[in-house]
Amino acid sequence: MSDTYTLFEDAGKFHAGRVMSEAESSLQVELDSGKRVKVKSANALLRFAKPAPAELLAQAQALAGEIDRDLIWEVAPDEEFSFETIAREYYGANADAPQQAATLLRLFDAPHYFHRRGKGRFRKAPEDVLKQALVAIERKAQQAAQIDGWATELATGRCPAPIAEQLYKILFKPDKNGPEYKAVVEAAKRSHKAPLDLLKEAGAITSPYQFHWRRFLFEFFPKGTAVVAIAAPAIKDELPLAPCPAFSIDDSSTTEIDDAISVQGLGSDTVVFGVHIAAPALAFAPGSPVDQLARNRWSTVYMPGHKLTMLPDAVVQAYTLEAGRDCPAVSLYVSVDAATLQVKATETRLERVPIAANLRHDQLDAVVTEASLTGQAGADYAFAPELAFAFRLARHLKAEREVVRGKPENFNRPDYNFRLEGNGSNRADGEPDGSETVVITERKRGSPLDLIVAEAMILANSHWGGWIAECGVPGIYRSQASLSPGIKVRMGVRPAPHAGMGVKQYTWATSPLRRYVDLVNQWQIVACARHGRTAALAAPFKPKDAELFSVISGFEAAYTAYNQFQHGLERYWTLRHLQQAGVSELDAAVMKDGLVRADTLPLVFRALGCEALPRGARVRVRVTGIDLLTLDLHASLLTRLDDTATSADDAAVDVDEADEAVQDGAPLALAIDLRDGDNPAEPAPADAPA
Repeated sequence: MSDTYTLFEDAGKFHAGRVMSEAESSLQVELDSGKRVKVKSANALLRFAKPAPAELLAQAQALAGEIDRDLIWEVAPDEEFSFETIAREYYGANADAPQQAATLLRLFDAPHYFHRRGKGRFRKAPEDVLKQALVAIERKAQQAAQIDGWATELATGRCPAPIAEQLYKILFKPDKNGPEYKAVVEAAKRSHKAPLDLLKEAGAITSPYQFHWRRFLFEFFPKGTAVVAIAAPAIKDELPLAPCPAFSIDDSSTTEIDDAISVQGLGSDTVVFGVHIAAPALAFAPGSPVDQLARNRWSTVYMPGHKLTMLPDAVVQAYTLEAGRDCPAVSLYVSVDAATLQVKATETRLERVPIAANLRHDQLDAVVTEASLTGQAGADYAFAPELAFAFRLARHLKAEREVVRGKPENFNRPDYNFRLEGNGSNRADGEPDGSETVVITERKRGSPLDLIVAEAMILANSHWGGWIAECGVPGIYRSQASLSPGIKVRMGVRPAPHAGMGVKQYTWATSPLRRYVDLVNQWQIVACARHGRTAALAAPFKPKDAELFSVISGFEAAYTAYNQFQHGLERYWTLRHLQQAGVSELDAAVMKDGLVRADTLPLVFRALGCEALPRGARVRVRVTGIDLLTLDLHASLLTRLDDTATSADDAAVDVDEADEAVQDGAPLALAIDLRDGDNPAEPAPADAPA
């Protein structure tokens, strides 16, 4: 008795084997490998005696490729049919087993021509559906050819225009089904290069500076940085004139002058210290066109050599506290005992303040010294008596806060100023192009003028935060539960202690030209100044107002991103400074896990050989490489300069600083995944970004 074989389907694949036994609903089948499998009777599609199973499959696959799909679609009936029926139509009534199997394979592999209706049964697709499917297949084939062509160009060092035009979208917010994205992935795989290196070599990235700048604009200003021309609304209030002139203290580059101070009553028992804040909230309300512009940006964006202001320049100039003008302001007057500096009374007024001068840090920091302010040296500068009292009050306020903090504030590291010279910095729009020469200078933190301004603003922000709460008006607060490592500052709508500041509550309300949160709080403060205890009825934002939470969410996201961008460009210009100055060695202090901080530059980086050194160890490192695209500085330990470790307090601070430094110095995160299109079980290439 001859053997009987069967062709059966299992999980979308076809197999053939010898029938060993047969039950009512299943068969025992032996494959050529010797493995025996149980096959449901419904899955056994063809019984045959010859040829052998392996030969049948080989012949069927060869014949299937020769079958004209269009012809069998034409001859197939409109109703449901079996593959045997079509085999007889195509090959004749005596179609053998290989021919029938070939017909089955051809029908099965053409789902756009024939819809599957069961095991071995099909129904031909309607003509209109088939035409649509064929068009889609042709389109897909053309796209595949386009992807292959673009990938070939990229791999050979040329960047196709469509990819160059979508560079930042491909890298950071890609459509992973788009041909441009797929071409970059395919080219990276073929060339065994990281995507950034591939695109740089192909000419898509010509300037590291422009890469960082355009990437930021793509994400946060996709429609460009230009704003609609809009007139600054006039302040309609009849505001009284303040009794005393005020002066501001800012950097020379500052154009949005939000704050100024004044001092009255020197030589008497009571001195009145004034904090005066520019008052755009008096000119326009939430929901107005100017408000919409401010809310779209949330904050001024700062970067070396350039900035994008929150408000249009014409609006800023209308409300900035410019010298020589009587400027509308929200003023806080604090009456203090001249001898003890204890606060006797406070008052908030809406008024016009004569601005006598705009003092500048960079012009006065070397002149207005602690010695000159305390009478130990001459004070040959304007407002010397007022600055002397303001400095005395500032030190007193700082000391009181430090009692609450439980430890003094330390300014161990300086701030840095960046000045760009030449080329793009001379353009009419002031936007750098990355070719400028950068000059980095130190500015010591905690200088007398710094201290005066900082304590005045803390005083106003803390007082106003408590005052609006007393009036039943909500605001946006910043709080910190403790100074323990890892406890971050949070924003909310309820007053709460700020451990870092050492105050009962803290708002941001002193920079309404630069930060949207300050503008929101100023609207609330203005309502309190106008209406007192009934301010809750008139304030634009009510208790439990969901809009406040929306503001917090939007502001925090934008403000964090803007700060990260600023830090990134500062790092870029610091690395450019190393290149321009030919710096090959740096002195630094060890932080942790091989991270070190440069002594005289705003630069944290990883140095090989420093991983096992204790925190605070002083080292000299050799610069071995700089990548302006990824903002990486490669360095290795040259020598250890001393064995001094930091104190326990300093070390605790360094833990948080190092954690933040790790985040700031993290590799450039791309949205490209070189595993796209791969078998998930296969590992990604070594240069594929995580």
